[in-house]
Amino acid sequence: MATALFINRTDLVKNTIINGNVDSDLFIQSIKLAQFQHVQGYLGTALYDEISNQILTDTVTADVQALLNDYIQPMLIHFSMVDYLPFASFEVKNGGLFKTNSEKGQSVSKEEVDFLVQKHRSSAEFYTRRFIDYMSFNASSKFPKYFENNNEDMHPQKSAAFSGWVL
Repeated sequence: MATALFINRTDLVKNTIINGNVDSDLFIQSIKLAQFQHVQGYLGTALYDEISNQILTDTVTADVQALLNDYIQPMLIHFSMVDYLPFASFEVKNGGLFKTNSEKGQSVSKEEVDFLVQKHRSSAEFYTRRFIDYMSFNASSKFPKYFENNNEDMHPQKSAAFSGWVL
């Protein structure tokens, strides 16, 4: 089954620090990863597949469009940046792994990248909390697929907090 992206290049460029000249191939995998890992985790598989189907068949309902515009897309934009920023200055080419640099700029430190990642994680968590609150009041009447996950499906997460890794 094909999966539609819930945001596009323009959404990411207009709402983040990504320059319009950055090649989409450099960050498209971060959008896909963030959508599949983070967003699907909060939507659950059934609702995620339903939204993807509606996008692919160009049959997006008004309720789904509002959910996308107000909650899912802002959440996905910031989760995409969380996944993209740590890899933004690296490229793998035939000769190996390289760290790119600009003629006009200077490389940022790991601490600066971590700061940007945390800022985007904070924004993603804000929109995720708003999404969870909205769904707690509207899911049963507007989005019944939210409750229709079975067996190996991802069931919607109800907490927006990232507490870090536990070893």
